[in-house]
Amino acid sequence: MKRIYLSGPMTGLPGLNFAAFHAMTTNVRAGGHTVTNPAELNPDGGTWNDCMRRDIAALMDCDTVATLPGWEHSKGARLEVLIAERLGMTVVDAHDLVTREAVGRIRKDDRQAKALS
Repeated sequence: MKRIYLSGPMTGLPGLNFAAFHAMTTNVRAGGHTVTNPAELNPDGGTWNDCMRRDIAALMDCDTVATLPGWEHSKGARLEVLIAERLGMTVVDAHDLVTREAVGRIRKDDRQAKALS
């Protein structure tokens, strides 16, 4: 089980893009991972600096960063990814992570079904 930090754009997006963060959190947690979601850390928003300080502190407790679409256009997400890369953490596309794990679960279920037949 991994500790995954979600990174993506918020500033300037409707609802701070919380819907995308919450949807991906649900999907990644379904894979059995612990997820740190900045939308949960900062539900009422705040200044960019205050939010980034909380987010970066939480990032330090994770081993993987999963990026949401548009992360490369967000100065906060770019900073989170840079920190993760410099510290040797794994950085993956969140959608690829969920898809890969879903395929793995399907294959595992298929193997178990064949073993029972």
